[in-house]
Amino acid sequence: MGLNKMKIVAYKNNKYLGKGYKSCTVEINPASYSHNHKVNYNNLTSEGAPGAPLKFKGIPPESVSFEIYFDATGTIKTSMTPVLVQIQRFKKVCFDYNGDIHEPNYLILSWGSLVFKCKLTSLDINYTLFKPDGTPLRAKTSVKFEEASDSNTIAKEANKKSPDLTHMMTIKEGDTLPLICYNVYGDCNYYLEVAEANNIVNFRNLVPGTQLYLPPLK
Repeated sequence: MGLNKMKIVAYKNNKYLGKGYKSCTVEINPASYSHNHKVNYNNLTSEGAPGAPLKFKGIPPESVSFEIYFDATGTIKTSMTPVLVQIQRFKKVCFDYNGDIHEPNYLILSWGSLVFKCKLTSLDINYTLFKPDGTPLRAKTSVKFEEASDSNTIAKEANKKSPDLTHMMTIKEGDTLPLICYNVYGDCNYYLEVAEANNIVNFRNLVPGTQLYLPPLK
């Protein structure tokens, strides 16, 4: 079985339909890569306060970063294409401005179990070996790709859990209205509104298995 090489396919929009219109293969696979996930919170503290609770702000796009080597020394069994030409091919797919869409290409980065819909956001090239005339023979590039999904995909991945939407849930053993409101709205104080919307007289006595309606926030 041949070596599974990293492949990058370019698309003209974030629907990623079809086979793409342009692609490149990374001849020397990265030794490793980092897949970054973040959650942003507001934690502003007023003057004199002992601390501040974290308030959810949002989830920024995921990112993948790694190093790619381009080599034309012949010591590695890859193409003898000059390093500058190899880098130019990579840039045409991942970096260069596409006049048809007025921005760089959308990309699908695939390698093994990694399939990442993204755009290249950072490219740093370090030339490390040269011919006597100064022609580069080897280059190390540090690259970063950030997730670039369409709005429908983002909405589906959010699983429609926004507090601005209507929710239905099944009450489980141990659930309380304040806790449910905190998990959905980020504020336990909405329990009276939820109780009123569901005609619940005794909010301390929830019946497991009962469907609970959670209205959108006003």
